[in-house]
Amino acid sequence: MKIILYCQHIWGVGHYFRSLEICKALKGHDILMVMGGAEVDTPLPAYVRTFRLPALMTDRNYSGLFPTEKGKTLEAVKSERRRLLFELFEREAPDAFIIELYPFGRRAFRFELDPVLDGIHNGELYRSLVACSLRDILVEKKDPAVYENRVVDILNRRFDALLVHADPALITLDRTFSRLVDLSIPVVYTGFITPKPIAAARHRLRSRLGIDEDTTLLVASAGGGQAGIVLLQPLLESLAYLESDRPLVLHVFTGPYMPTDEFELLQGQANSRVRVERFTPDFLSFLAAADLSISMGGYNTCMNILACRVTALVWPYPGDREQGLRAKRMEAIGAVSVLHGKDLQPRRLAAIIRNSMIAAKPVAHSIDLDGAARTAGWLQAAVAD
Repeated sequence: MKIILYCQHIWGVGHYFRSLEICKALKGHDILMVMGGAEVDTPLPAYVRTFRLPALMTDRNYSGLFPTEKGKTLEAVKSERRRLLFELFEREAPDAFIIELYPFGRRAFRFELDPVLDGIHNGELYRSLVACSLRDILVEKKDPAVYENRVVDILNRRFDALLVHADPALITLDRTFSRLVDLSIPVVYTGFITPKPIAAARHRLRSRLGIDEDTTLLVASAGGGQAGIVLLQPLLESLAYLESDRPLVLHVFTGPYMPTDEFELLQGQANSRVRVERFTPDFLSFLAAADLSISMGGYNTCMNILACRVTALVWPYPGDREQGLRAKRMEAIGAVSVLHGKDLQPRRLAAIIRNSMIAAKPVAHSIDLDGAARTAGWLQAAVAD
C-alpha cells in the first residue's frame, strides 16, 4: 500500500509529531510524508520517504504566511508548491492520501490542496482514498456557521473519511463542531496519538543525567516555543521562592521556534541545577523520569503526559479555546492540574509547584492512546475494501 501523508505545520510542532507517529505505525508500507513547514531536527524512520515543499510559516500573532527562504515572494512560493504537489501525485499515484487538518484548518493552503483533490475526484489523478486526519478540538472561528458549512461541503464532496484522533471518553468532536450529523462520510474515532515510553526510561534517563532517586526532577516545556516565554520566564523566577526538602534539578525545553532573543534570555539563567535547551528527540524519556511536568496544553504534550502518567501542571495557551478545553477535561479526570494566568506570579507559582511535588504520584486513567495503530489498521482495511 502506498500512502501520501500531507502535514503542514506553520506555528508549532504538534501536527508534525502526530503525523510522524502515524507513519511509524504504517511500517511495511510505502509511506511518503509531504512537509512544508520549517524543518524539525528529529530523525525519521528509514522506511519513510519525505517530500519537502518550499517552507511557509506564520508568527505568534497568526498575521499571515511568509516564506522561510529569504528573497522569495509568497506568490512565487505558492505557485511552486502548487506545481510540485500536483506533479507528485501524477508521479506517485498513491492508494491513500491523508491530509492533516484540512478542511477544518489550513484554509490558506487550499491553493495547493484543492487542485489535487479535484484531480482525484474527476479522474485526472489516480483515484486515491482521501481521509482527513484531525485532532480532538478545533479552534474558534469568527463566523462558525459559514465555517462549518464550508467544511461539511468539502468533506462530503472530496473526502472518503474523517479520522478523529481522540477518545470519546475524554472529549468528542461535536464539542467544537456542531455539524457532524450532516457528514455523509464515516467519522472514525481512532483514540489519541502518542508514543509510549520504554519500560526502563526513567532509570536510563536519570542514570545518563547523573540524577539519583533522591533528587527531584522537574521538566518544563512549551511546545513549539512561539509563546513559551510567558510560562517559562516566571517559572525560572519562581525557583528563588521554591523550598524543597530534596535536591532539585529543572530541565527546560523552550521549543524549536522560540525567538532567539527570548531563548538566550532563558538560557542566560541556567546554572548547575537549571538546564535550558530548545528541543530533545528524547522528550518522552524526560517525562517518564520526571517527578513533575510543567507545560503548556498542546495535544502532543498532554498525550505524552498521559502516556507517562506523570504528575503535571498545565498552563493552557490563552490565544484560543483548544488548550483550555483539553486541559479542563484532563483536570476533570484527575490527570493534570490547570494553571491560570494569576498563577504565573513567581511566588504563587513556587507554592503551587511545592504542593504538587508533595502530592506527586503516578496518574491513573483509562484513556485510549493507541490512535496511531488504530489509524494504520483502519487505512489498511479501507484500502483493501
